[in-house]
Amino acid sequence: MTKREIEIRTGDGLAKAHLFKGTGTAGIILYMDAFGVRPAMDEIAARLAGEGYTVLVPDLFYRNAPYGPFDAKTAFNHDETRAQLVGLIGGTTQEMTQRDTAAFLGALDEAGATGPIGTVGYCMGGGRAMNAAATYPDRVVAAASFHGGNLASDAPDSPHRLVASIKGRVYVGVAGVDRSFPPEQSAKLAQALREAEVDHVIENYVGMSHGWAVSDNGVFDERGAERHWKRLATFFAETLSGTV
Repeated sequence: MTKREIEIRTGDGLAKAHLFKGTGTAGIILYMDAFGVRPAMDEIAARLAGEGYTVLVPDLFYRNAPYGPFDAKTAFNHDETRAQLVGLIGGTTQEMTQRDTAAFLGALDEAGATGPIGTVGYCMGGGRAMNAAATYPDRVVAAASFHGGNLASDAPDSPHRLVASIKGRVYVGVAGVDRSFPPEQSAKLAQALREAEVDHVIENYVGMSHGWAVSDNGVFDERGAERHWKRLATFFAETLSGTV
């Protein structure tokens, strides 16, 4: 497994990304949480690359670079950094990331990941991982979200509105208590996936808080993170098998 820092040409500029080269032809796009591309995201990517996948971790906030870096434990506790994060999140729409994903897929092709693609996202990345499967259904065969927020909100671009286009499988790991994805949204998402006949699992991680799976988060839980990893590794082994 090797790591490279690359730049990806999109319709709106150059997005920096970290590329972890695996041994097979299956690829994975890892959609970051709100704190950006950093060692904690790289840890997850490197572990997946160790399973044979080529993993791309793109900077979704590239339109507003440079920014940060942010301390995931404290950034939302301070007015200045909270305002920066809210601006970055609000200024990077689902539609932007859907368009950018075409370029991300192209980068994986260039890296030799010409087989099936999986996506995984954390926090704000969860919905983007799902929308990638809906927007590029002939390429993305598996989408996973962990503590994804607003997956079935009233917003016009809420991910649950696009699930009918998904052809692959979906896994959603939910924090036990998460204001960004309350029980009513979970029920709405489950209904949308079932009505669309999407093969899916929504799993509740009881006792875990939003952000539990990411190592530099203040609510990181080692046991919960390892459970998340086992689920993710199994999910991709089942959906991307034969290509690593």
